[in-house]
Amino acid sequence: MIESITVEQVLTPKGWLENQTITADSGKIVSISDASPSELSGIYKGKLIPGYFDTQVNGGGGVLFNHSPSAAIVETMALAHLRFGTTSMLPTIITDNASTMAQAADAIAEVMAGGPECIKALIKGIHFEGPFLSKAKKGVHEAQFIRTPSDAELATLCRKDIGKVLLTVAPETVSTSFIKEMVAEGVVVAIGHTNASYEQVQAAIDAGATGFTHLYNAMSALTSREPGAVGAALLNDRVYCGFIIDHHHLHRKSAELALNVKTANRAVLVTDAMAHVGSDIERLHFFNTEIVRHGDKLTTPDGKTLAGSCLDMHSAVLNTHNDCGVTLEDASKMASATPAQFMGLDSDIGSITEGQRADFLLLNSANALTHVFSNMRMVF
Repeated sequence: MIESITVEQVLTPKGWLENQTITADSGKIVSISDASPSELSGIYKGKLIPGYFDTQVNGGGGVLFNHSPSAAIVETMALAHLRFGTTSMLPTIITDNASTMAQAADAIAEVMAGGPECIKALIKGIHFEGPFLSKAKKGVHEAQFIRTPSDAELATLCRKDIGKVLLTVAPETVSTSFIKEMVAEGVVVAIGHTNASYEQVQAAIDAGATGFTHLYNAMSALTSREPGAVGAALLNDRVYCGFIIDHHHLHRKSAELALNVKTANRAVLVTDAMAHVGSDIERLHFFNTEIVRHGDKLTTPDGKTLAGSCLDMHSAVLNTHNDCGVTLEDASKMASATPAQFMGLDSDIGSITEGQRADFLLLNSANALTHVFSNMRMVF
């Protein structure tokens, strides 16, 4: 079905265009052209930017993927984040037992094969954040489930019916040959929850790792005598880095420094969202502890350890733009085109251009999110 909308301003790879009509066929953009006088009568006021792609979503809408990995849970998470502008996502399974990991993969496969069209459009694959991590940098990950790879788990990671797979590993826990094997199978490998030395991290990059999961957090720091994982991330131009810009995980100036180094071409905004996003729950049972909301911050009950976030993607973009010295255009790119490129999906999503999915967001003059379009349909 051919549909069109006319918008006052549109952010394209070439920059801002004014008074444009976007035409889509079956949810794909087929043309972007100057609006005719008749089309201008129904113009949407405001700025149209690409829909967001969140590569780290643990939960939302009151549910956590780990608690009950199922197609229904994925649908609840997706709808909770959709209203905040996330039109593509990787549901994320945190370090758990092998059975839960397999169930999570089954849930993604079920959604991608036969879920509601509005949900299938959002789900791009899965992020396994662990279990091959460092116990020294585990954060809230359950230590009892941190382990080295097994053949059965490799089969889960390399399934071809679960879309794109992102795997976070600690280089000191897996071999470079393991990373090479994963990359050869089409898995995108990121480095995170690691206490590795600079040399160990560099070896992982040379083996094919292309990303860092929530830069700075739960990884070996940059110091005067040891560059660590952070130093390796900043020194390598070709690797992508995820950032949780909620002003709790990162000092604003630490974020600004790293964003300047990585640029919008390699910086990826993520939420690391827990069940609290799109929900009014205050406390969430999590293995042998609880995750407690303190305003817009999530911690363990003692308040000492951050436990994911209650951040949504539009807030991440606004925080980056308003507080970290980043233009709206670049902040938008960090939440759309750059994660799409990181995951090898940039021919399908991430930009408002011909041939891409018609996923976009309408902002008003104050940059508040007013409408969300998925596959050319206004869903919020």
